[in-house]
Amino acid sequence: NCAFVWLCPGKGNLEEQSYNSMLNIAPSRDINNLFDSLNNGFTPGTTTFINWELITKKGNKAITPGEKKNLYDQIDAARKEETEFMLIIDEEHSNKTEKAADIINYINPRHIIRVSATPKKNAKCEFLEIDEQEVINAGLITKAIYVNDGLADHTVISDDYNALLPLADQKRIELRDKFKKMDLDINPLVIIQFPNGDDEYVEAVLKSLDDLGGYTTDSGQVSIWMSGRKEDIPDNLTDNNGRPIFLLMKQAISTGWDCPRAKILVKLRENMGERFTIQTIGRIRRMPERRHYGDEGLDYSFVYTLDEKFKEGMLSELDKAYERRRLFLKDKCKDFMIAKENRDLDYDGLGAREVTEIAYNHFVSKYSLTDDKKSNVEKLSNHGFVFGDVLHETALQGKVAYTEQVGSDMETIHIEEKIDTHKHGIRMLHSRDEIKKIIRMSSSEVKTMLARLFKKGQNSKFKITSLTNREFYAFIINNIELLKEEFKVIVKGLEDNQAKFFEKHPEPRVSDFKIPVEDLLKFDVGVKDEKIMESNAYDNYTTGFVTDTVRSKPEIKFEKFCDEHKDSIDWVYKNGDKGQEYMSVVYVDGVFNQSLFYPDYILKTKAGDVWIIETKGGERGHQSQNIDNQAQNKFNAFAHYAELHDIKWGFVRDKDERLYINNTEFTEDMSTDNWIPLEDELK
Repeated sequence: NCAFVWLCPGKGNLEEQSYNSMLNIAPSRDINNLFDSLNNGFTPGTTTFINWELITKKGNKAITPGEKKNLYDQIDAARKEETEFMLIIDEEHSNKTEKAADIINYINPRHIIRVSATPKKNAKCEFLEIDEQEVINAGLITKAIYVNDGLADHTVISDDYNALLPLADQKRIELRDKFKKMDLDINPLVIIQFPNGDDEYVEAVLKSLDDLGGYTTDSGQVSIWMSGRKEDIPDNLTDNNGRPIFLLMKQAISTGWDCPRAKILVKLRENMGERFTIQTIGRIRRMPERRHYGDEGLDYSFVYTLDEKFKEGMLSELDKAYERRRLFLKDKCKDFMIAKENRDLDYDGLGAREVTEIAYNHFVSKYSLTDDKKSNVEKLSNHGFVFGDVLHETALQGKVAYTEQVGSDMETIHIEEKIDTHKHGIRMLHSRDEIKKIIRMSSSEVKTMLARLFKKGQNSKFKITSLTNREFYAFIINNIELLKEEFKVIVKGLEDNQAKFFEKHPEPRVSDFKIPVEDLLKFDVGVKDEKIMESNAYDNYTTGFVTDTVRSKPEIKFEKFCDEHKDSIDWVYKNGDKGQEYMSVVYVDGVFNQSLFYPDYILKTKAGDVWIIETKGGERGHQSQNIDNQAQNKFNAFAHYAELHDIKWGFVRDKDERLYINNTEFTEDMSTDNWIPLEDELK
């Protein structure tokens, strides 16, 4: 007496593909879409395939009261008939919203099966992981992935697509001919992925395909599937003998879409911010006949990309093993109130010219630069800066069988690309934005500053080099990581920045802070032997909120310290990392930009003292583990806050398995007398 509900993401028409797949594989089953079940109810023996977007978006008829029964009405009707529900959630990682959770709770299924390539382990649930090798051995997916097969080292290119599309087409023809020799009617598909789908870029790729082999949308060999643009997509696109041989797709279609004849992926770059995902690679790992052929070409899949962060993107989702849980504040903490500082919106910091001068003085001092521009180029080159009018890039090449092995035993190949100020405008903009995030100036101000420092023809007495426009583009893009590090040092600034700021702003703008009555906190779903931490300000706060999945090592040690000393500590509150609802202190950086930092903890002792604590990385073998280059500025601002509001405070770090506190003078070296054992101070 059970009805099945199969929930799918809306991307890629996954619920339709799943519906049709079940229709083909198990035609005797009684299957419905959402509108069938809204009309006829959830009857025993049925399986209803539902697109999440149809039942979670406000205003959708499926969940809106009206003359006809909505989703909730039909669930209630099934309950009256004592029908139970079984819930299958496909790509479960993609719909972690409160609305989705409310619907799941309303359905109240007997069992839930959650399926994902990037699952979150939960100790309270049965977890079944299908080993990748087992799936390979079953012939369901390719034996391995070849990355940039045939791409020569030190290749000189004009752009991504003209370098990669010929290699992809050559591989497609090779695979097609092998299928023909085996009398198999399988037409390999090349997926060309555009993260953003810029019209100008798409048209350039379409022209490149036409030039490559007369491949066009008119001939039916090229199809386009992007937001707002779907051209020449035949009904048999996903069939093994489908007509298109190139499919232009946007990144959003990475989830769920099923086309086993897709064997090759060309991933293009429109900017440097996008990342590969495991789901993206999953589009080309499926075997068209669910079996291997004993051929190194047909049993493998192929990726072509110049994405320098291919490895990081592939592995980025493997360690997301936490979820958020709602906790409620203990009654004894509800009346607690303390001052929080806010930015003075009438203060703008330094102007672009002043920042340019600071940057100029930094480079001159660090690298012993002079008015001799050619000599400056040589000196900067000796320290790793790259000059010229060519972009120097790297890409991975090799074979990988398991997702976790991406990047291991793979070679790094070098690519050179002649700079084109029009074509590489987006890359240049992205590079400027990376600096803009650090120095917090407008994009136009960053553009002006960099030109004054490095570009020829700019009227500036702060000139370091005199580069042509093409050389300037190449310099910024090639050296963006080095430049970012330099500007991080610049904004770190001098110790007296806070004092100068507070001379003009002796009392920063303040408001009252009260601990949120309820909050969503990161929780490690894989934690074992979960125990209540009684010292915390929230009820039901357990060791699952204090693991290395969701907390830094200093934070873990500090929270355990508080729980071990609960006889003297009344409660401890873990502050949020950002947001108006959390406690904040104002500090300024090296160019006098105001920022907020959020001290990690507020605690109250049973003696009635209130402490505010910031934790930082400690020392390992006399090496500092602190990675915050603004620690000095924050420390000084924290001291000013504590003096104004008569609050006990301190920075806490760990060394030799003990915690130490400092509220006198900040030093990275923890051997100084400034760092004293925490248990001696926090009594």
